[in-house]
Amino acid sequence: MSAGLLLVLVVVTAYLATHVAQEWLARRLLIVSGAEYLLLGLLLGPELSGLFTAEVVRGFAPLTALALGWVGVLVGMQFRLRALVRVPARVYRLGFGVALATGSAVTAAALAIIVPLFAVPREAALGAALALGAIATTSTPAGIEIAARALGRRGPVVQQLTYATAIDALVAIVALGLLACWLHPPAGVEVTDVGRAPALPAGVAPWPGVHRSPTTTEWAVITLAIGAIGGTLFHLFLGGERKADRLFVGLAGSVILAAGTATYLGLSPLLASLVVGVILVNTARAPEEIARVLAAGERPLYFVLLIFAGASWRPSAQSAWLTPVVAYLVVRAGAKILGARALTWWNDAREELGRDWGRALVGQGGLAIALAFDYLLRGDGSPLANLVFTAAIASVLLTEFAAARLVRSVLEPLVAPLVEPVVSGAARAGSRVARGAVQAAHVVHAVHDAVSGVVHPAPEARGAPSARDDVPPRGEARQRAEAPPRRAPGAD
Repeated sequence: MSAGLLLVLVVVTAYLATHVAQEWLARRLLIVSGAEYLLLGLLLGPELSGLFTAEVVRGFAPLTALALGWVGVLVGMQFRLRALVRVPARVYRLGFGVALATGSAVTAAALAIIVPLFAVPREAALGAALALGAIATTSTPAGIEIAARALGRRGPVVQQLTYATAIDALVAIVALGLLACWLHPPAGVEVTDVGRAPALPAGVAPWPGVHRSPTTTEWAVITLAIGAIGGTLFHLFLGGERKADRLFVGLAGSVILAAGTATYLGLSPLLASLVVGVILVNTARAPEEIARVLAAGERPLYFVLLIFAGASWRPSAQSAWLTPVVAYLVVRAGAKILGARALTWWNDAREELGRDWGRALVGQGGLAIALAFDYLLRGDGSPLANLVFTAAIASVLLTEFAAARLVRSVLEPLVAPLVEPVVSGAARAGSRVARGAVQAAHVVHAVHDAVSGVVHPAPEARGAPSARDDVPPRGEARQRAEAPPRRAPGAD
């Protein structure tokens, strides 16, 4: 099958997923859609059907770089300084505390398992362990919005979960980006473990006049500079633009510039694009318009990324891969739940957030796949890259479908005590208003009768002769008035 036809197939699938399946699944079944397209990629990949060969996947590298960069910009757009300074410090303490606790726990557990299980040196296993720890910090935010809409109420716990997922994404992208700088291969060293081209061609210096490879700190500065250049160029040329079509073209150009350059240099396109997003949201005159354009292109590119990520998967070369994957799932879930519980007690926030709000952070989504896919494509010289990618895929497949239900199980006990008094108070107020309305109606009718001289029967006297039937005509009334009073019998 030709590459053009495959591209059409991928685009049509992403379009149908965006406009048909996503909203229906989220609204009817509380399912955060996305993992099914990862499965579709697995089925189309070279390990199963072979429809997408490894060469075809590599041929769409610019499209995957655009999708990874788009994800990074979306994460960066969440950090607007004007809004962040108004958030209580406790939200940041809890968010960063849970993220760092989860990453540290998973890294330590992975390192303790991989070294003896696969008989590799600790230095070789450290890169994969750190990558697993960075990926483990991420949590899907989609389930929070779905559950909050289903319950119809927001509160402190929803705010905490919203900022916690953003902080998780920030910590994960920065950690994996710095890991890419630390494990960056020297110039001219070819990486063949994941079938990728060398970071720099052999004999080519990073820049003219320099004949050594940059240090880890220099690579980190280069990554941040790439993102800063992409964001600054967009701000200079389209910072005040409001038309959606021009914004989309400009955003695509900035993302391709940042993500493409980072990918070519063997750096993290997610970290470079995150810097682009932070610059845009804090310098653009209309950040809301930019956010709407980014949201419009998020799902199609997200589903394309999932399909190609699934097609890039291949079984781990190690036969005992199941043990570290299961350990990753168990340790990560325990660190999220127990870490949130301990930090909630330490910050005295149990009444507002409950004990188990960390359970809502167990679900993982597209960002975990994007980070693992970035780690797989970039290649760090480690034979454990496929193991990291497999663990991320397993986590997404097992937790994303239940993400919204996990969030709802956390929100319901906190929302119900707040909703019931409101409902009962509204019912009591409604009954008082109804009684007042009836009394007001009677007063209005009485005033109308007094003005028009018409007297309506009381509700209980309806059907009986009215008071007007007992009033005699005017002549008869005069005769009765002039006639002497009749004496009652026996009055004498």
